Amino acid sequence: MHLIKKDGINISLDLHEELKNFEKTKQYTIPIFIPHKGCKNECVFCNQRKISGQIVPPTTAEVDKTIKEYLTYFKDKKEKINIEVAFFGGSFSGLPINEQIEYLEVAHKYVLDKSISGIRISTRPDYIMPTELNILKKYGVTTIELGVQSMDDNVLNVCKRGHKSIDTIRASKLITLWGFKLGHQIMIGLPKSNKNSEEYTIKQSLKLMPSELRIYPVYVLKESALYEKYLQGSYIPLGFNEAIERVLNVVKFCQKTNVKIIRLGLQSTDEITSSSKDIVGPVCDNFAEYVMAEIVREKMEKEILKRNISENRKVIFEIPGKYASIVAGPKKINKVFFESHYNIKIGVKEI
Repeated sequence: MHLIKKDGINISLDLHEELKNFEKTKQYTIPIFIPHKGCKNECVFCNQRKISGQIVPPTTAEVDKTIKEYLTYFKDKKEKINIEVAFFGGSFSGLPINEQIEYLEVAHKYVLDKSISGIRISTRPDYIMPTELNILKKYGVTTIELGVQSMDDNVLNVCKRGHKSIDTIRASKLITLWGFKLGHQIMIGLPKSNKNSEEYTIKQSLKLMPSELRIYPVYVLKESALYEKYLQGSYIPLGFNEAIERVLNVVKFCQKTNVKIIRLGLQSTDEITSSSKDIVGPVCDNFAEYVMAEIVREKMEKEILKRNISENRKVIFEIPGKYASIVAGPKKINKVFFESHYNIKIGVKEI
């Protein structure tokens, strides 16, 4: 239904179905970075110092201090929130067992006093064993994220991942069987990867029913093997628009499910920014907004074409306020698109 008004045509836009995978829950994370120490592998794209912004693993005292500091930030929250401690940056279950326990004991005491709701770790598929899972369960770990990257064995081999897709299948099933929440991390634009192999990856990933996904376009980090391939001309990173298109293609498979996409693109740090000279590729500080804006633009375009709206008109989309910036798009790219392609001005009315 649309109403003709002097100032334009009003269209009520329901975006829940299109953006349901991105809906945020009241979940807060206390991040603890343990750079690369637990991983014995060196993938071609890896440079953990750049990714985490640090090179020395934290002591248990530093972990405790970080948790305490973050908890003071959250204490003034009036609404009920879930807080978790997350061990990121390396393959946690690849650490020596005694080191895993030392870190977990620090976080677990906050689980016991109900200051936090659980613990999250990230690790490699080939570092998941029943013995480690029993320890992780004992100390309050609730979510395990696997660095899947690809389900194409040829891509994994070229990237020197050191594991195969069967390891991801086995690890995912074990994690689910032990009662943990399962997360998958996949990468777009890896060497020898293409649209078809990425579609295969997301289809195989979704069959394993992860609760959460992180999807990263490949950034070429200085001091990585992939950077050398880039300098030699044997690897060409995705351009920004191509990265948006390839990630969007993967996201569309997710829209058929209820999996939560908790991140698109690497999180910006002091070292990972769009202005960095040490990183090549589709680096963007708000990559997710561009992908979501493209999803919304497609819905807007369908509504305009369905109504056969003529040129030189203004269309006002009535939407919930939380979607306003996405409808306009970063740098107002959606407004620019409709003006240049349809000679139609776009407005947003929050409801």
